[in-house]
Amino acid sequence: MSTIQRNMSLTGDAPAALNALQKVATILGMMGVLILVLAVFNFDFPNKTLWLTIALSEITLGIILFAKGAYGNSLEGIKNHGVWFKSISSRGYLAWISGIALTGFYIILYFFPQYIGLVEGGPNKGLVALFDPLSYMLSGNPASQWFVYGTLYTIAIFAFGIKFFWKYRHNRYEKIRTVSVMFFQTAFAFLIPEFMARLNDDNFNLPYYDLKNIWPLNYYNFEQYRVDDFINAGNLGLGLLIFGVVSILVITPILTYKYGKRWYCSWVCGCGGLAETAGDPFRHLSDKSQSAWKIER
Repeated sequence: MSTIQRNMSLTGDAPAALNALQKVATILGMMGVLILVLAVFNFDFPNKTLWLTIALSEITLGIILFAKGAYGNSLEGIKNHGVWFKSISSRGYLAWISGIALTGFYIILYFFPQYIGLVEGGPNKGLVALFDPLSYMLSGNPASQWFVYGTLYTIAIFAFGIKFFWKYRHNRYEKIRTVSVMFFQTAFAFLIPEFMARLNDDNFNLPYYDLKNIWPLNYYNFEQYRVDDFINAGNLGLGLLIFGVVSILVITPILTYKYGKRWYCSWVCGCGGLAETAGDPFRHLSDKSQSAWKIER
C-alpha cells in the first residue's frame, strides 16, 4: 500500500535535526555563554583576558559555524524553511524563555547593574570585571554595564552578519548592506567612542559620541552641559558639535529625500543592524497590517 504524502511544500521540509557541524557549533557557543554565566555568579577567573577571549571567540565562532552548517552547502535562494514551526521563531516555549531572559537582562542593565558586577568607586566584580581587560585596552577605563552590552551587541551584529551573508550570498545588494551595518556598528558605535575616551585627561574632556546616532535619537546631544563640553574640548569638540548640526539639517534630509529612511535604518543604524542580522529569522512575526505601517510612517 502506497504512503500518502500530504505535504504540499514546493521546497521540501526543513531539516528535522541539526547536522554534525551545527551540533559542534551549538556546543562551542554554549561553552562561551557558560563562561559569561559563571562570571555573573562571581566565579573568580584567574586570567580574565584569556577567559574573556575564549568566551567571546567561542560565541562568535559558534554562530558562524552554525550558519555554515545551515547554509554552506545549500543552493542559492532565500532559505526560510521551518520558521513558523521552530519554537524559537514561532512564539513557542524557547521564544518565551528567550524573551523573558532578554527583558530581565535589560532591566538589570538600566536599573540594577550592580547585580552583574558594576562597582561605583571600586574594582568591578562578576561579569563586568571580566570585560575590564578589553575596556582598558580600548579606552583606558574600567568596564561598565554599557561596555559589556556594547561588546555583546557588536559581536551579535558581526557574527549574525556573516550568517546573513551566507544566507543571501546570491544577492549583491544584501551583501553590501550587511557589510555596511557591520562596519558602522563596529567602527562608529563601538571602537571610535572608546578611542575618543582614551584622549580624555584632567585637562581635556571629550563627551562620548556615537557619530551615527543622530538627534533626536541621541536626544541629549544638544543639552547645555554637552554643548559646553564640546566647546571646551577645542577644535575637535567644536568639529563634532558642528557635525551634529550638519547631520540634522543637511545630511539626513538629503539622503532621506534621495533614498528614503532605508539609508539609515537598514544601512547605518545599530537597531536596524541588529534587526537585519540577528533578527532576520524573526521578521515574519512583525505586524504587516496597514495600521502598523501608518504608525511606522
